[in-house]
Amino acid sequence: MLRPLKLTPLQFKPAGYVPPIVHPLLAAAAKGLDLEPIIRSITKSFGFDAFMYGICLDPQPAAEARQFVYTTLPIEWVQRYDKCDYIDIDPRIRAMTDASLPIIWDQQTFRGKADRLDQFFDDALKHGIASGISLPIRDARGRFAVMALNSVILINDEIRLQQINRNFGEIMLFAQYFHDLLMTALLDRAVGPINQGKPLSPRERECLVLVARGLASEDISQRMSITVRTVQWHFDSVRAKLGAANRQEAVALAIKRGIIIV
Repeated sequence: MLRPLKLTPLQFKPAGYVPPIVHPLLAAAAKGLDLEPIIRSITKSFGFDAFMYGICLDPQPAAEARQFVYTTLPIEWVQRYDKCDYIDIDPRIRAMTDASLPIIWDQQTFRGKADRLDQFFDDALKHGIASGISLPIRDARGRFAVMALNSVILINDEIRLQQINRNFGEIMLFAQYFHDLLMTALLDRAVGPINQGKPLSPRERECLVLVARGLASEDISQRMSITVRTVQWHFDSVRAKLGAANRQEAVALAIKRGIIIV
């Protein structure tokens, strides 16, 4: 489940060398200024139209995983991506988790391989995402993150590829520093202290018992008179508190620890 992150003023003192491309962000943060115009400006300087950063707190990105996203794209695209579980089929994500290499793509890279993939890229195109570069990030905690720069350009011709290649080094630097200096601190603030070990709420235990009895999210939402989205939020919290990667592991751990009886 994708949760949007909002850039907020942060005070931090980076240790060691910081490349010039990151200096405007640090200066704006030190003054408590809005960081989004700086992000947009840097994105444009690289030759792209939109910026996206996403991070997964679970071992593998998937629809049920705890994921956060910041983007200059319209929030409607984030909601659409989440609602359609596009992360489960997005070939850019799959390629980076398998090989941990950057992906430079356009309308010729993935189309024609599956109908659902074509539908995904048709949908992305409606939101101004026609091509781009996606870079994987692995931090010191082993978390998987992605920085993506997107463009309305349909095809990366030779001139376009040369432009990307000229900026490639700075793009890579910016991705890592953006993650380490800015998003790690922001995520810690948004998520708060690690929830693992905290007791489950009555509603969380109820959700867990129902899924242990074989009920799907839709059935649980009807039984508890809550939305499917709220069911998902409960399970996100349950998995975080129990340190579980998915619902099945959460149920097994809860039974083993005597938290629920089925």
